[in-house]
Amino acid sequence: MRNVTTVTERAATPVAPKPQGCTNLQLRQLTRRVSQRYDLEMAQIGLKTTQYSLLSFVVKLGPIRPLDLAQAMELEPSTLTRNLKPLVDAGWVEMTAGVDGRSRLVCATAAGREKRSQAQRHWKAAQEHLNQTLGLERVQALHALIQESLALLASNETDAGADHD
Repeated sequence: MRNVTTVTERAATPVAPKPQGCTNLQLRQLTRRVSQRYDLEMAQIGLKTTQYSLLSFVVKLGPIRPLDLAQAMELEPSTLTRNLKPLVDAGWVEMTAGVDGRSRLVCATAAGREKRSQAQRHWKAAQEHLNQTLGLERVQALHALIQESLALLASNETDAGADHD
């Protein structure tokens, strides 16, 4: 006898609900709320979150050519140049001569390394606040979901690029 699924059996099978609303809007709302907490912490020491990220990359990777730094941060070179200016003006980062007369290197100064160290304490405070507010399990699950989603999206972009070759 064949295994036949009846209409009532199919109706009894739970169907995952379709997501409601716009994923982009919900993600933007979440990132705005999370960013507000980090912004509050960074403001206490005179940094923006974007400046902290840039300063951290320079400390970790420098001395580094601006083009290589832009690639590491996935930024356009013009955006990097614009974002470096306040850090240079503050004395936290400097542009030095590279291996030849035409090239330049981005380096953190001693004041920049100290500013990053100070900022790390505030960044950690923002993360701990988020962990307390959302709960450690939820934050870990969120991180896992984000990483999995990023990998899937990157894989999809790679596959889409291969379709056009």
